[in-house]
Amino acid sequence: MKKCDITGKGKQYGNNVSFSQRHTKKVWEPNLQKKTLVIDGKKVRMKVSTSALRTLKKKGIVA
Repeated sequence: MKKCDITGKGKQYGNNVSFSQRHTKKVWEPNLQKKTLVIDGKKVRMKVSTSALRTLKKKGIVA
């Protein structure tokens, strides 16, 4: 399943609305990247959303 391991961000559901106002189902999926992070001296491979990755870089956790 597409879900961020840190924030829990997942799929969002809604409708695609055309010019003629026809409603069709649509799914927005998060932008996930597989990253290897060092946590407590151990390398852990995680699926992280890009927004969470930016926050980790800002806090200095990821180089």
